[in-house]
Amino acid sequence: MKKYSVIYILLLAFLVSSPLLGQTTSKFEKDEVEISKWVKGNFKKGKIPPFSFVYDGKLSSDFIKKWKFSSQMLGEIEKDIFNNIYTWQDNETKMKVVCDVRYYPSYKAVEWVLRFTNESSANSPTIEKVKVIDMNFQYEANDIILHYADGTHVSKADFHPRKKILKSGESFEISPQDGRSSDNAFPFFNIESGSGQGFMFAVGWSGTWYSQFEKQSNNSISFNSGMKWLETYLKANETIRTPSICLLFWKGEDRMIGHNAFRQFMIHHQAPKVNGKPTVYPVSTSFNYGDPHPCNEYTCLTTDYALAMINRYKYFKLVPEVFWLDAGWYIKANQVENNKNWANTVGNWEVDKTRFPGGLRPISDAVHEVGAKFMVWFEPERVIKESNWGRELRKYMLDAKGTDAYLFDLGNKEALDWLCKFIGDFMEENGIDYYRQDFNMRVDNYWRENEEPGRTGIREIRHIEGLYAFWDYILKRFPESLVDNCASGGRRIDFESMKRSAPMWRTDYHYGEPIGYQSHTYGLNFFLPLTGTGVEKSDKFTFRSSLGTSVIFNWKITEGSSSFTEMQRCFKEFMNLRPYFYEDYYPLTSYEDMTTDDIWLAYQLHRSSDDTGVVVAFRREQSPDETITVRLSGVDVKNTYKVTNQDTNETVEKTGEELKNGLRLTLPDKRSSLILTYKK
Repeated sequence: MKKYSVIYILLLAFLVSSPLLGQTTSKFEKDEVEISKWVKGNFKKGKIPPFSFVYDGKLSSDFIKKWKFSSQMLGEIEKDIFNNIYTWQDNETKMKVVCDVRYYPSYKAVEWVLRFTNESSANSPTIEKVKVIDMNFQYEANDIILHYADGTHVSKADFHPRKKILKSGESFEISPQDGRSSDNAFPFFNIESGSGQGFMFAVGWSGTWYSQFEKQSNNSISFNSGMKWLETYLKANETIRTPSICLLFWKGEDRMIGHNAFRQFMIHHQAPKVNGKPTVYPVSTSFNYGDPHPCNEYTCLTTDYALAMINRYKYFKLVPEVFWLDAGWYIKANQVENNKNWANTVGNWEVDKTRFPGGLRPISDAVHEVGAKFMVWFEPERVIKESNWGRELRKYMLDAKGTDAYLFDLGNKEALDWLCKFIGDFMEENGIDYYRQDFNMRVDNYWRENEEPGRTGIREIRHIEGLYAFWDYILKRFPESLVDNCASGGRRIDFESMKRSAPMWRTDYHYGEPIGYQSHTYGLNFFLPLTGTGVEKSDKFTFRSSLGTSVIFNWKITEGSSSFTEMQRCFKEFMNLRPYFYEDYYPLTSYEDMTTDDIWLAYQLHRSSDDTGVVVAFRREQSPDETITVRLSGVDVKNTYKVTNQDTNETVEKTGEELKNGLRLTLPDKRSSLILTYKK
């Protein structure tokens, strides 16, 4: 792919056409952005829009103003959500570009997606280099900092926060690996300027996106983003969509203003809703994960054992919000003597009646009887070639060289419709409330090897469109359901996937290792509050490392070494703290070396509605320091607060000014943790 001349930077008030690059240019002013004016100024007749593409070998900025333009203002479609549709069409070739724009005045946020339609009766000229955003930003301050994070690469450093100070003439590009959107890259950013303004930027595409940033001079930065590989013609009456783009503008001395505004924006305007309210992702528990050896996952689970586990959780007053049945419930998954396991038998999506004579319905009935929900794991896209689906549904599969699995072709309309009905009927027949989807495979090679000549990118587009349609179907058919999005642990996290799902198992990094889990929580919360992870032990240091909006208790409740009183304590503590993870987040320690064992790691959760909050802190195994000093945010300097240590119940009073200037945290023991709460 050719280098793209683009990076992003600060707040915008009005725009002019750039005579140098043919880009839209936005200038940052001292006043805050009024998002409705920003939209109207950037999407209007006679202006170059804030996106670009090459059509028939020509750059869109050279001809887009000559195409027929129309706009449709749909107004306020929901509270604080406005929708405008802008259309450009070439009279000669009948190529039409539709930009669907939504903006949110309360959050100073805007998002858009492009759709290209060939309305002629012949193949279109080639469309390529589609930059869904292609903008140049001018600002007053010279210092521009790009804040971003790692994707997942199965390590302590998954979702590690990063920052890059861009220098004049410097270009920086980010893109994921292997066709999954957060595999070694993360499509969420914060661009901060030295003048106290900035904007959050997110890409919505569950395949291979790219974002490129370039500082062109001391006061000019440009950036662009889109699909990494797209060079195709469109057939007669064919339509394709692009990734979506989101910008949220912020102003203030602390860049966390932008991060916290984006967190609330994702909760209230992007997350799926149940009964009109944002989905609350659950506290879950398993059925004794991997028990007994040499079985793995749930390949040896039986109905009787599952029912006994449910009763055991009920007896010890540990009933979760969700009982989670993961991989291995299907036929052939437990043939250990034939080297069969959960992973190499996917595609046999039939309940193992030897272990579950009545299907999964007796388990779901028992789950519902104790007041919980039932969630079941599927991996429909990866189909082992010798499985039932691999043999019987070959027409729905894509193959790639050197692989042992097919890719279920979600871009095939017949296959997609079949899958929707199969999974929907299966959930209904077995009483399944929540749907968990995994995706343990590289996928970009399947798309690439099955492209038609001259149609690079079409396979990827159709698959991602199909994925969204499938999840939308599940959520529509089961309106009180939710989708848990795994993909080898957190490898499909992006703006569009978060509209439909959440990663309740956000990484496959060493299960339960607390230092990594602390770091993952710390890093992800800069951008996304709605994530979850697992915990295997009930000691405070390990358990608190998995705090968040969602958790799965992988406790071995049948083991004699387990303490149900400690589990009860953990459960109660999690439920008390969970609401704060839906509020404002502030890091209290540096993230430069956050994965090492010789530091403290601490963060703050603040609820502005009642001026209360929580401090979570860890002193790691090799840290030499018994005390550190942290400075809280969000508190009112005029108020006095009661600060309580949740382990000792010791209480002190501090003014808001004292908390902002420095709060001393003390942990005499290494490998220990601290929870402080505060209220007026």
